Amino acid sequence: MKKYLYIFLATFLVNACKVDVQNPNTITTGTFWKTERDAEYGVNAIYNMFYKPGTYSRWIWFRLDLTSDEGFSQSPWAELKEWTQFKYNNYNFWEGNAWTFRDCYEAIFRANQVLHNVPAIAFTDQTKKDQLIGQAYFLRGLYYYNLALLWGGENKSLPIVLEPSTPDMRPEGHTETEVYNQAISDFTEAEKLLPPAWDAPNKGRATKGAALAFRAKCYMQLHKWVEAKTDLSWLVDGAGKQYYNLTANYFDNFNKDTENNIESVFEIQYSDIHKAPAGDGDFDVDPNLGLNRGQFFAPPGIGWTDGELRPWIVTEFKKEKDLNNNFDIRLRYTAFYQGMENDFPNNTRIYRFTSNNEQWSKSDWTGRVFFRKYGSDYYRDFDDYHNPTNVRLIRFADVLLMYAECIAQSNDPLATAVQQVNRVRARVNMPNLAVNNPTAATDKPTFLKRLQMERVLELATEGHRWADLKRWGLLDNVTGLNEVKARDADFNNFTIGKHSRLPIPSDEDKNNPNADQNPNY
Repeated sequence: MKKYLYIFLATFLVNACKVDVQNPNTITTGTFWKTERDAEYGVNAIYNMFYKPGTYSRWIWFRLDLTSDEGFSQSPWAELKEWTQFKYNNYNFWEGNAWTFRDCYEAIFRANQVLHNVPAIAFTDQTKKDQLIGQAYFLRGLYYYNLALLWGGENKSLPIVLEPSTPDMRPEGHTETEVYNQAISDFTEAEKLLPPAWDAPNKGRATKGAALAFRAKCYMQLHKWVEAKTDLSWLVDGAGKQYYNLTANYFDNFNKDTENNIESVFEIQYSDIHKAPAGDGDFDVDPNLGLNRGQFFAPPGIGWTDGELRPWIVTEFKKEKDLNNNFDIRLRYTAFYQGMENDFPNNTRIYRFTSNNEQWSKSDWTGRVFFRKYGSDYYRDFDDYHNPTNVRLIRFADVLLMYAECIAQSNDPLATAVQQVNRVRARVNMPNLAVNNPTAATDKPTFLKRLQMERVLELATEGHRWADLKRWGLLDNVTGLNEVKARDADFNNFTIGKHSRLPIPSDEDKNNPNADQNPNY
């Protein structure tokens, strides 16, 4: 009783006297952006967005992997499934659209605070200051890249915000090309300021090579092949080649014990260290620092199985044998599928289940193919919201395949492009491209078409396919769309000129009259 009385009296006295009382423990912009430590915390807060469900810990994979022709959903959660089938009824659907859109702009807001405030902070080491600012530019560019890729179109739908936003701001919308160019501008600033490598305690922070690789991705989506090739050449043939190479073991790229290796260009650092309950909210004291993806994509009895692979991927892998007449080892680490135990030695384990006829005869397993990359089956019998396996957003194999594409598209000698592909194939003991695809080694159009499948074999379910489909124009015409439909029946619901981009969430569209909704929505 007395406690409530004291609270009432305190409130009454404060209100009656009109005293503005400020909690001395509250951090404000007026008290925070003062020291080098503040700048470090500010940059770390941008990295912290990697652990939010709207971005790379969970929901963005539904857009990058499941919306592409690699994956699909049979989830009992009807709306979640429909958003992988291009059935967008509620544009505010939180898990399918609005959460990721919001989190991209929240990350940009955090980056803008660093870029606005840190230049005025006195540092004893200018290089340290430059590197912090460079990381903020890199991370802002990354999220503008995601916005352009997922929501961008020809109309002015996406705001570009370059200063700390306020509630009354109604920024103008911009086209996909303009947003990619903003990302290019950010990556340009980042590559000037970032080091080519970090010491061990700072592994995982953005580097010059990461900025160049992501800038190349932006250039490629704009079909600026020469510019992209120049950026990638730094990593492959230039000063950066001392920092990057292919690992001898393909699986090292998905193993928690071989992280931040020589193939990694940029990877997100995940951890299973947490206090229960670890929260997903923006202001949780003990945030979840783990990867949630496996819990949503793992097979029945292990995870929710909200996503799975199209069987054509397994079929494609089996079309070609390696130099020892074995199946491509990359298949083993890409998928769980019926007969996997017969295709590779010591390949019976599916978390706590055993791959055999009895298991694959179960009603909820028959005929299905399940995600394997970035799962935790290789070291434990379960998956959960705290998977510690780092996600390699860009690895050197991707760089080599992008470089090959840019070389060919720039009309440079095709043999040089073929060489990059053969380098990727050789790592997994596959024969040179010319052995089973001789025309692809000598004819540019055939090579570029074959490269589309080479990227699947190397990079399937790593979040690259949606960008690839858009860049190759397969979603822009009937011929391309029919090709994709043959692999993924969900594309029967796809409308050219509409579904190559997501709808802007309705609330965002209504709240900002200066940005347009995407066409046909």
